[in-house]
Amino acid sequence: MGEKVATLVKKDVSRRVAARMGARLEDSETWVTEVLEVLADMLMEADPEIRIELRGFGVLEVKKTRAKPKARNPKTNETFFVPSRRKTHFRPGKRIRERLHRPLRELRYSIPESSADADRG
Repeated sequence: MGEKVATLVKKDVSRRVAARMGARLEDSETWVTEVLEVLADMLMEADPEIRIELRGFGVLEVKKTRAKPKARNPKTNETFFVPSRRKTHFRPGKRIRERLHRPLRELRYSIPESSADADRG
């Protein structure tokens, strides 16, 4: 089996924002929560599509999918209609994309003990 992937949570983002801004954790938690809620609201309000470009970070999009008039249930072989819907898509900005496209090295990113495990107790 593969190794467990490190999971960072919103509190980890808030800690990093607080450290960069020289602010209190409580303040940065409020900022991070509000930004994420506003982005989520904007994505959900898409009628039917939207593109949110955050320079230096990437593009968040809501796109329409095509209807599938002849989808098939593989168990029963029954065909049915799947209506079009909306899906989300993230395209990273240039800096992130270039960094992610570098060849992998055996680097392990460490998560400070205080962040990942202590908050989930």
